[in-house]
Amino acid sequence: MASSGRSPALRALKPLFNFTLHDTLNRRAQTLSLRAFSSAMSPPSKAVVYEQHGPPDTVTRVINLPPVEVKENDVCVKMLASPINPSDINRIEGVYPVRPQVPAVGGYEGVGEVHSVGSAVKGLLPGDLVIPSPPSSGMWQTYVVKDQCAWYKINKDSPVEYAATVTVNPLTALRMLEDFTTLKSGDTVVQNGATSIVGQCIIQLAKTRGIHSVNIIRDRAGSDEVKEKLNKLGADQVFTESELQVKDVKGLLAGIPEPALGFNCVGGNAASLVLKFLGRGSTMVTYGGMSKKPITVSTSYFIFKDLSLRGFWLQSWMSTDKAAECRVLIDHLLDLARERKLKYEMELVPFDNFHTALAKALGKQGSQPKQVIKF
Repeated sequence: MASSGRSPALRALKPLFNFTLHDTLNRRAQTLSLRAFSSAMSPPSKAVVYEQHGPPDTVTRVINLPPVEVKENDVCVKMLASPINPSDINRIEGVYPVRPQVPAVGGYEGVGEVHSVGSAVKGLLPGDLVIPSPPSSGMWQTYVVKDQCAWYKINKDSPVEYAATVTVNPLTALRMLEDFTTLKSGDTVVQNGATSIVGQCIIQLAKTRGIHSVNIIRDRAGSDEVKEKLNKLGADQVFTESELQVKDVKGLLAGIPEPALGFNCVGGNAASLVLKFLGRGSTMVTYGGMSKKPITVSTSYFIFKDLSLRGFWLQSWMSTDKAAECRVLIDHLLDLARERKLKYEMELVPFDNFHTALAKALGKQGSQPKQVIKF
């Protein structure tokens, strides 16, 4: 699932003869105006673009894109919502392993309503609710045109904000619970970054299976309120990092079995705390590194506890032959969201306020809910 695909309106924008983005767009618009007499066209689109990699708040801007041709196998989708994920920020910065060529439209997952379809499209009709599956680049714009195979029809009753965010975070949580060890009812998992969307999903998905969760959060003002929120989601134990600066953390488990599986998205000391909880033969899965600090592991953990360290990258998992399985799991997660058995905190932000949402996603206004752009 390479992220090389760009918006059709930007596909021809790579500077070949030192044209500016403005010059290229004007030439593109002139070409498309000639085609419009003989081809189905999308409406004009407003998009978040970046012409070079760098700080997202510096290199991104919102511009108008001209209509693009809707070919016979294409589907034109009017976007309804798309989140700002950490991986979106990393792609713009140029540090994510897989990223589109610049110039590019930002965004990777989202949800939209079918606006029009090409003459050869089957199974999709105007008004259908769809998501890009697997996710693909170019979602931060009002209209997206892609081949019909890029879109997956979902239940129209799905809450828009959950449909927009179901793939990257909830699916990561579900796969990690299933892919690394066989967990049964009564078992325990431990995680840091418990307030993240993945963390909140792990708590709830584990709870539905009778699996206990031990959760680690960073020290912060209002930590008691955070603990209460996580407990309401189904967390069995929630500790701040400072509360775990004791010799025997397992003495804090209050009768819960020692964890068989751990999840790390922070690194540094927070990863070490996950390792302290794990029992012999257990596994810690790393899926992020928010602190940008390395994981340091005592030799004794390998020799005397036989711990395993693994990594998980959803994009790699979806790059295999997992497309059909992925869509089944997405339907399951959206069913849980409709039933209010899976929920997490988000903030819907109008597209006109994109850069305000971006500032929040970059952490410039302290801890904030997941920012979801509403078109």
